[in-house]
Amino acid sequence: MDIKELKLYNSLSKEKETFKPLEEGFVGMYVCGPTVYSDVHLGNVRTFISFDIMYRTLLYLGYKVRYVRNITDVGHLLDDGEDRISKGARLHKLEPMEVVQKYTNGFHDMMRIFNNKPPSIEPRATQHILEQIEMVQAILDNGFAYERNGSVYFDTLKFHEEKKCYGNLSGRIIEDLVSESRDNLKNQSEKKHPSDFAIWMKAAPEHLMKWNSPWSEGFPGWHLECSVMSTKYLGETFDIHGGGNDLKFPHHENEVAQNVGACGCQPANYWLHTNMLLMNGRKMSKSDGNTITPQQLFTGDSPHITKAYSPMVIRFFILQSHYSSTNDLTNEGLLAAEKGYKRITEAAKTLEGLKASGGSGELDQEINTALDQFVTEMSDDFNTPRAIAVLFDLVTKINSIKEGHLDIKQISDATLARLQSAYPSYLNEVLGLELEAGGAGNNGAMEHAMQLILELRADARADKNWAVADKIRDALSAADITVKDGKEGTSWSLN
Repeated sequence: MDIKELKLYNSLSKEKETFKPLEEGFVGMYVCGPTVYSDVHLGNVRTFISFDIMYRTLLYLGYKVRYVRNITDVGHLLDDGEDRISKGARLHKLEPMEVVQKYTNGFHDMMRIFNNKPPSIEPRATQHILEQIEMVQAILDNGFAYERNGSVYFDTLKFHEEKKCYGNLSGRIIEDLVSESRDNLKNQSEKKHPSDFAIWMKAAPEHLMKWNSPWSEGFPGWHLECSVMSTKYLGETFDIHGGGNDLKFPHHENEVAQNVGACGCQPANYWLHTNMLLMNGRKMSKSDGNTITPQQLFTGDSPHITKAYSPMVIRFFILQSHYSSTNDLTNEGLLAAEKGYKRITEAAKTLEGLKASGGSGELDQEINTALDQFVTEMSDDFNTPRAIAVLFDLVTKINSIKEGHLDIKQISDATLARLQSAYPSYLNEVLGLELEAGGAGNNGAMEHAMQLILELRADARADKNWAVADKIRDALSAADITVKDGKEGTSWSLN
């Protein structure tokens, strides 16, 4: 298909702009991936579903896309002065890379469960230490960094004085900046200014993840890896950089500074940021119990929900809010999403069974306008709520034909063929929704979800937590899924 004009809200310009890729027909997109020291949380899921939708839409619009999403596996995310990967390794008597591999596998499993496409390239920070050292040296050579006691810091004041661009992305004013970096507190006294941030940190003797460099045995700063990996695989300047809104400052602002400081180039022309996932109108927080995991949503084992929900229902719920808006997770919202998802996927089955009748075409204009409108809405900054509203308009027409309120003879064979092709493509290819009603089909996402649920039940049984094990079994039974325990293991089937 011809590539339709695409509009994006650019966080850098604070305006919606017509997208113009550097190379016609091609898109380079970089998205900040997970730091793999724990299980992926639901806020991450919302972010990566949002960028999956962008990736799918770009592909559907006819672009060739190189989608790069990194894995942060370097131990520089600090918790009480100790990096969290090393902390997990020490507590569980594991190698740091065992911790990394465990949670990387879990992240990939969760992405498959929610039917996210894998990126084109998924580089790891530890695979690019040499390139990170080279970028640090380039920044030093250009006079925008300084070395103190084996650590190297970015000189934000000098950079801003010369380049006049620090703070442009986040809107921060340099005079008001205080340290929001993840450096060790003991390193604060080494800085020229509190807003300076580490691009290389000297490691303490007990630090497990460290590498040799010209300055010390240490590890790269948090922001450096994305500067290096994005430009390595997409070029010094590329099309789209994305991530959660919480990364805008300091992470993305410091990325821009590093790239400009190293090569004089702005890294990305368009910056896209997803908003927060709330629950019951409040920010999710473990401390006050206002939190829920993807696994709890699958099993229903949470006081915040009344039943279990399938991965596709959760995905559908997430898509009903624009990626740049907050999304408030509630049991009522999930129940409504379940009904809507069932309605929209059952219509696909009804549509599949309709037969051409040599119709007159009286309804052709309405149907073709709606089909075009879906693409228009997705081309307007990936507006999934309005695109889904268009699909519901089509569902009404499909169901009216099924119930005899509309005559299929009012639709020409060509328009019916287009509707039968485009409607399921919009659901599956663009929105990433499996076409089994209620999400209970025996598809890849369901297989992964069930594998995870059965593992949770097996863990509960092993811990003799019969109440949780029975609750999982009963929740599955209520969803018409039978679980059988046998000598060869546990199996499941749809009733």
